[in-house]
Amino acid sequence: MADKSACCETRFSDTTLHADVKDYYGKVLKKSSDLKTNACVTPAKPVPAFIRQALKSVHPEVSDKYYGCGLVVPECLEGCKVLDLGSGSGRDCYMLSKLVGERGHVTGIDMTDDQLEVARKYVDYHMQEFGYKKANINFVQGYIEALSEAGLEKNAFDIIISNCVVNLSPDKKRVLTEAYHVLKDGGELYFSDVYSSSRLTDEIKNHKVLWGECIGGALWWEDLLQLAEEVGFSPPRLVTASEITVDNKDLQDILGDFKFVSATYRLFKVPKNGAKACQVVYNGNITGEENVLEFDCQYKFKVNEIVEVDEAMASILTHSRFAEEFTFQPPGAPSESCTVKPKATVNPFELMSQKLGTGSPASTTGGCCGPRSSACCK
Repeated sequence: MADKSACCETRFSDTTLHADVKDYYGKVLKKSSDLKTNACVTPAKPVPAFIRQALKSVHPEVSDKYYGCGLVVPECLEGCKVLDLGSGSGRDCYMLSKLVGERGHVTGIDMTDDQLEVARKYVDYHMQEFGYKKANINFVQGYIEALSEAGLEKNAFDIIISNCVVNLSPDKKRVLTEAYHVLKDGGELYFSDVYSSSRLTDEIKNHKVLWGECIGGALWWEDLLQLAEEVGFSPPRLVTASEITVDNKDLQDILGDFKFVSATYRLFKVPKNGAKACQVVYNGNITGEENVLEFDCQYKFKVNEIVEVDEAMASILTHSRFAEEFTFQPPGAPSESCTVKPKATVNPFELMSQKLGTGSPASTTGGCCGPRSSACCK
């Protein structure tokens, strides 16, 4: 007979930090206006009209309990199976429920009972609002560090999103590893989170309010690159970055010279050496992106325009759900394509400075809209 006690010893359980986060989001915070920083409400970029319409359909109580940062809505969602890590009150889940359509499905996982109670309360309300005959959404109690234990199958999801939640975990590598396992081949982890300008001090990491406000658990952005490589993901692609401000003087005194940014990254479960550099033409068939697809801060694909992509991007486009959205062809003459090679990595703080007009505009962007590109940026 199997030793049940030995089995149970391997199961994931609460840490002190998990208990503090549960208390902060379940008891201390009652609405988004209770937050002491803008870390969890910083918008990433203007919201497209069709997404605004989906957000308007979300019940007010669900929206009032929303504490995310940025906007985590990747493109090409119709019919996809989506997982939301740390789904909270379910605002993003219900928005995505509308966008994936009745053929798609959305699962939210959260560890906080109070948040899950709000989310589950309005399933029927939203299905009626969207005109669905059956629910395409469910909510699971569990930890983002232990997705399998929560009953989520491996290789099951097309897309995983997370909105200002990974920073709340004390074991970020385990979060990324679990996400990698439940993603299908070609799947994507698209998430917004808080990052620091350098590794934080123990004083900041151990501060309950700063941790609950998504600051104390912020990862140094360069460490994300290393963790993603160790887990097996493609190199993280920076989508956008926004400044985080801390108006509370007592908290700012503790933070000192550390800077923070809300950044959205996309990581793919694709072969690292799965494609060669090539030329691609975007077909313009993705909802909301009919004229141009802004894939990240380096690549912007205009419809019917030839763009040369490097090996990493070629692997992503050919092995993911985007494969049917592009026409692929071998590299051509330089006059027929973009010649600027994007940087391998982009510093989110430099990108933020560029947006604020305080940095060099040529320092953090490349690809088809780089400063030296001529053929693809007219």
